Amino acid sequence: MLVLSRKRDESIIIGKNIVLTIVDIRGDKVRLGIVAPSTVPVHRKEVHDALQRERSAASPAITSPAAVDAPSASTTNTP
Repeated sequence: MLVLSRKRDESIIIGKNIVLTIVDIRGDKVRLGIVAPSTVPVHRKEVHDALQRERSAASPAITSPAAVDAPSASTTNTP
């Protein structure tokens, strides 16, 4: 993990088009301003984790392709 020190109104650039700016510091809380393309999702970690749990619960269980639509010996037609 890269750890950087920044003061109020200082920024960090990520890649070519993401800017994190320290907007305010009060006690043990830091307010961040984030500028990113609309194609880049930006969430607090707890929101991201909740979204991941919802997606996992909504998706069906993964089944191996061999187990799906495999003919059984009793249904195989022989000439």
